[in-house]
Amino acid sequence: MSSFEEGAVGLRLDPEPTVPTVAPNMKAAIVAPLPNAPAPPREDMVLYTLIMAMVVFGLVMVYSASAVYAKQKFGSATHFLHRDLIYAALGLLAMHIGARTDFGAYRRWCYPLLASAIGLLVGVLVTGVRINGARRWFHLGGLSFQPAELAKLALVIYLAHSLAKKAEKIRSFTIGFVPHMLVASLMMVLLLLQPDLGTAVVLGVTTLIVLFVAGAKISYIVMAFLAAAPVVYQVIVGTPWRMKRMLAFLDPWQYRHDVGYQITESLISIGSGGATGQGLGDGKQKLFFLPEAHTDYIMAIVGEELGLVGIGLIALAFSVLIWRGAKAALGARDAFGTYLAFGITTLFGLQSLVNLGVVLGALPTKGLPLPFISFGGSTLIVDLFAVGILLNISRGAPEPVPELVGDRAALARLRRWANRRRRGGGQRVVVENAP
Repeated sequence: MSSFEEGAVGLRLDPEPTVPTVAPNMKAAIVAPLPNAPAPPREDMVLYTLIMAMVVFGLVMVYSASAVYAKQKFGSATHFLHRDLIYAALGLLAMHIGARTDFGAYRRWCYPLLASAIGLLVGVLVTGVRINGARRWFHLGGLSFQPAELAKLALVIYLAHSLAKKAEKIRSFTIGFVPHMLVASLMMVLLLLQPDLGTAVVLGVTTLIVLFVAGAKISYIVMAFLAAAPVVYQVIVGTPWRMKRMLAFLDPWQYRHDVGYQITESLISIGSGGATGQGLGDGKQKLFFLPEAHTDYIMAIVGEELGLVGIGLIALAFSVLIWRGAKAALGARDAFGTYLAFGITTLFGLQSLVNLGVVLGALPTKGLPLPFISFGGSTLIVDLFAVGILLNISRGAPEPVPELVGDRAALARLRRWANRRRRGGGQRVVVENAP
């Protein structure tokens, strides 16, 4: 007897007949699992448990921060809670899909995803809905979608794919640095036209960090920062309302009833919470004093109701998230997975840092929600999908055998050929599974 793999599948035939050719990777496709084979690698359960806890906590705080406002504006105290539950359910489904899909599949969809994200950023400038002076959202029925969220993930996937493909050429200025900065700059310009300076800065910094991790020369990164500095300065100084925000950041109480209103109310909220807070649901600033209490400034409500302890626990949770993301990156099976995990983790880290900095008055006011906790439909869905990708990378599983389905089809064709030979008489060929 000859066999494709010992103990798996065999052919028994007389010498003369010729057996159809089988694909070279046939053996990997048809070998049955060994009885004592090790269990498949599991996702990072610490990361999974942490994210689930943060989503549940976010739902509680969204209801606490929005109930009075929702009752007054929509006639139902649970208006935002119901919507956030829908977004959370869709996001958890997306996380499940991301965790079950091998992350290597995104390399095939890298460029279509990038083109789609850029197209949506252009489209929102034309047909998007303008809210608070910014055109950042598409409204579809009763739901909204912010293409900037998809753009962040698309850019990270593109960077990971391109940097992994270029390998040793990463240290080249024209091949390893300029093309990636051009793509990121295009997205940043489209975001500034919305306008959305906060997300544009997050994209730029994320790009430079991923380039640094991939091995780009530090001199190139420093040069990029120096080149961006006058642009950022002009964007701020050349826009009156941004300049007012900067002045309010430097002295918020001087602009207490103008552009500094949000930050001063946020500081009052956090200050009144003390060390342990006034109690969940007992905050006062959400009673029409603090704007955007359930979105960008939800951490101010956390500080008021749960105190410094609550803020410290959230900061600790994001620190653990960054740690587990970095651990997944370092344990990835290939360079693409490493860069992808580092990019996603950097996005989460920067967004949480900026949000906490704004709420605490350490950074100028920016419209960035807190991942997993603030109310925000497309943000929560895309963020949870990105966590699913991190979970898949954290498994450290080997790359799936290519063309597995095709190999099974080849085995089926081989068996049909053998049966036809047997029915037609002459030499007998049997395809059998060995015990």
